[in-house]
Amino acid sequence: MKAPLPADERARLDALGRYDILDTDAEGAYDDITQIASYIAQTPIALISLVDGARQWFKSSVGLPVRETSRDFAFCAHALLDSDQPLVVPDTLNDERFFDNPLVTGAPDIRFYAGAPLVTSDRHALGTLCVIDRTPRELSAEQLRALTALSRQVVALLELRRMSTELKRASDEREPHCCQLEDSKRQLEAPNARLHEI
Repeated sequence: MKAPLPADERARLDALGRYDILDTDAEGAYDDITQIASYIAQTPIALISLVDGARQWFKSSVGLPVRETSRDFAFCAHALLDSDQPLVVPDTLNDERFFDNPLVTGAPDIRFYAGAPLVTSDRHALGTLCVIDRTPRELSAEQLRALTALSRQVVALLELRRMSTELKRASDEREPHCCQLEDSKRQLEAPNARLHEI
């Protein structure tokens, strides 16, 4: 079953765009988080998934060789609908939203899913940090708390990236003005020296 669009979809997509993260290369800091999530949950698959208008794209992936899937089949698209808590599906075959999903009936054969939403400071869910297994299961309360804590760390990395990009942009915009000021200063030095002599 395809997930309905969140009520804040337009603002959510705008927020996602501010991070300029989609289709970027793999980065160790994000890969570390998926490795830790996979270890904590004891699952073969862990993903940092970002959901745009048409797809879910994976910034980091453990145990899944693809970089994206259609949003129509994305479990993470369902997790966006309630950003206050993780979406947990103990057995996909017993859930009417997912039992006939191609990601359940075929590769990667998802039977268990838990995704903690990646929620920005202005309350937009961009995607999830999720863990997946090929067998039905549950996570303990401690494991879910850890997954949620790690999802906050993903958002912190995204915020650092956004601020770094904005600072670089501001610095690049400032550079030509600094050069113009230096040129103007040099041009005024000789007349100032003559005025001083007078």
